[in-house]
Amino acid sequence: QVQLVESGGGLVQAGGSLRLSCAASGRSFSNYVMGWFRQAPGKEREFVAAISWSGGSLQYANSVKERFTISRDNAKNTVYLQMYSLKPEDTAVYFCAAARTVVVVSNPALYAYWGQGTQVTVSA
Repeated sequence: QVQLVESGGGLVQAGGSLRLSCAASGRSFSNYVMGWFRQAPGKEREFVAAISWSGGSLQYANSVKERFTISRDNAKNTVYLQMYSLKPEDTAVYFCAAARTVVVVSNPALYAYWGQGTQVTVSA
């Protein structure tokens, strides 16, 4: 069992930056692929980024490549999402999730544990 708690969301102007954090508790955080997803009002949850247990393999959605960076600190049981050059279309609730898979994955159905989400709002 893994419990996940996101933080760091807020209101920011377009072009600004935010860093989201996801603190994990429970068993063997370093054994999990960690992912970030987001869901805007009226839309389906979509993949944002994922990182392997070692941090050596990363995957990003095309819409956030070169603007967002995912990282993890296994000693602190925390995964981060650094977001730069934010756009109004990045407005959503952001969720972190944990998957017990060998490779990084973007399919939300493969993630067994989810946080409660943190709101990110980007004003024009």
